[in-house]
Amino acid sequence: MLVQSGGDWAALLDPNGAAFGIIPVVSPDAIPPVEPGTSRIGRIAWADLTIPDADRTRDFYVDVVGWSVLDIEMEDAGEKYHDYGMAGSDGQPAAGVCHARGANLGLPPVWLIYLPVGDSDESLRRVQEEGGAVIRAVTESDAVFRYAVVRDPVGACFAMIPG
Repeated sequence: MLVQSGGDWAALLDPNGAAFGIIPVVSPDAIPPVEPGTSRIGRIAWADLTIPDADRTRDFYVDVVGWSVLDIEMEDAGEKYHDYGMAGSDGQPAAGVCHARGANLGLPPVWLIYLPVGDSDESLRRVQEEGGAVIRAVTESDAVFRYAVVRDPVGACFAMIPG
């Protein structure tokens, strides 16, 4: 569904109601390179969409965006299934489309951008201090921060990962 458009861009809703935009393809030469050793903090590192019908949504993005699919084997309660890495024309992963089950159960059905942060504990503290909410914070078995999904004060959701 078309939400808004102007010139060379459009904001759309996929069949799940998740918003996404389309823009003209930018030449790789027009994208500034990230120098090795440069901090990832403050840069979008990844994007995932978690929805109940990941298969249909995967196909939607293949048809609309032209992505190809990389199957990612998952397991929930002993049952195996696939989430999907969506790859660009160069075969490089560009985003993920995931089933709302297992580790992804309860995540909002929106495109989550993943933002690297320098101090995870401080960032989580500031989310709450600044009027946001922590939806889920996940640590490894040794209590090392893995990621957190948060909602900002106006309701937008995003994920934080170690920078």
